[in-house]
Amino acid sequence: MLLPILLFLFFLKEFSTTQQCQSRRYDNDGTVCVCNSTYCDTIPRPQKVKPPQLLLYTSNKSGLRFHQTSTTFTSSKTKKQIVIDGSRQFQTILGWGGAFTDSTGININSLPKGAQTNLLKSYFSEDGIEYNLCRVPMGGSDFSVRAYTYDDGPPDPSLLNFELKEEDFLYKIPYIQKASNLTDDLWLFATPWAAPKWMKTNNDFVKLGFIRKPMFQSWANYFVKFLDEYRKRGIKFWGVTTGNEPTNGWLLFGDLEVVAWPAWLIGEWIENNLGPTIRSSNHSDIKIMVLDDQRAYLPWYVVKALTNNVSRGYVDGIAVHWYIDEYLPPVVLSTTHKIFPDKFLLSTEASITDDGAAVKLGSWKRGEKYSVDIIQNLQNWVSGWVDWNMVLDLQGGPTYIDNYLDSPIIVNVKAGEFYKQPTFYHLGHFSKFIPRGSVRIYSKLCLKNVKHVAFRRPDNGTVIIILNRNKKIVPLTLNDSSRGTAHVELSEESITTIVYW
Repeated sequence: MLLPILLFLFFLKEFSTTQQCQSRRYDNDGTVCVCNSTYCDTIPRPQKVKPPQLLLYTSNKSGLRFHQTSTTFTSSKTKKQIVIDGSRQFQTILGWGGAFTDSTGININSLPKGAQTNLLKSYFSEDGIEYNLCRVPMGGSDFSVRAYTYDDGPPDPSLLNFELKEEDFLYKIPYIQKASNLTDDLWLFATPWAAPKWMKTNNDFVKLGFIRKPMFQSWANYFVKFLDEYRKRGIKFWGVTTGNEPTNGWLLFGDLEVVAWPAWLIGEWIENNLGPTIRSSNHSDIKIMVLDDQRAYLPWYVVKALTNNVSRGYVDGIAVHWYIDEYLPPVVLSTTHKIFPDKFLLSTEASITDDGAAVKLGSWKRGEKYSVDIIQNLQNWVSGWVDWNMVLDLQGGPTYIDNYLDSPIIVNVKAGEFYKQPTFYHLGHFSKFIPRGSVRIYSKLCLKNVKHVAFRRPDNGTVIIILNRNKKIVPLTLNDSSRGTAHVELSEESITTIVYW
């Protein structure tokens, strides 16, 4: 009789410290959670439980958000089993997060102060989904209100006129600092979209234009200047990428800021300029990532870029985007890992727009798309997953090139509130429960429309994330040779995180 009483008291304590989702339904196959200056739902960190207990957290299309239940290991079995083997281990997790774009900062800034605080806590605090790895555009991007770099005057190879812009001081630095104050575990990496026009062969921010060879060293120095200026404001970076989507620079149309890099040429620049410049700077330990583009360019782009031991020695990781993942098998990630086992793979950008609509409030389908991609990436050696804009408005902007997209959090300026989309909770099922340093372990389940992945946490806990895309309840037996078996029921159209120690 003592165990049920202790369990009741434990869950009573958890419930008393948790604020529940204030749900609102839209005509987009799901619900959002509404937050404002005075109220926002929370999710405390899981408290360690002793065997034979397991904790289950479920979010589903019907409106549950991190709904916590528990079960215990027993000796019963069913035919539908998910098998866990912690002795077989794979990649280590680097982190989870989104991007501090200008648009993110503009939208946070549009809210009342209390709502701003609740929004940042939702992403970064112990009661939120605990983001710990975020991207920062080095200058402007398509989610700015204008095109810009940090040296937009006349030619300036010595970068004497390099300076941060208004956007950095209004929309990036303040919110990075506030996020850093909510966690002691935030890593940042920077990515440039455009180079100053005078560095490029087409003298423009967009379309087909390369860095002119006489400007190779100036472009490498530009990276260090940026890192120096942010460090002066107390912000240190963990990594940089060599540039956003270099293959877009081959397009003869479009308005996206970009630098075109053929693989062989970016390898030459890394070998002779960026690599030695970074390693001899005050940022010598920073991680350098190559590609930062779609998995369609794996592995050949990286193979051509890192043709020798010098260029290869400067690069720590390979950054990939998700935009055409559904048309390409994830096995190219594993193939790339086999060729470059000493380089981590990191997913560095994702966002959704489909069905002719940028923002779809409450879309569970879009959340499922995120989880499917994350699980596929994790099953193929990817060490983390970073979303694109953390916050957009009801239109899916601002974006000066009308490239409107959806986001895990959407701001309603007139109402002074913001909405947590299903994508926010799908992301949270990974970022909240798989902390940095977790290691993927072997898991096996063959069941239609059910995907899964498993990890061993640094605190020796085991985490299993299971996505059920079926429109019915799916009963399973969790079979862990070191613990026993446990009966689990996956609610229809749901994502469930299981945690045990």
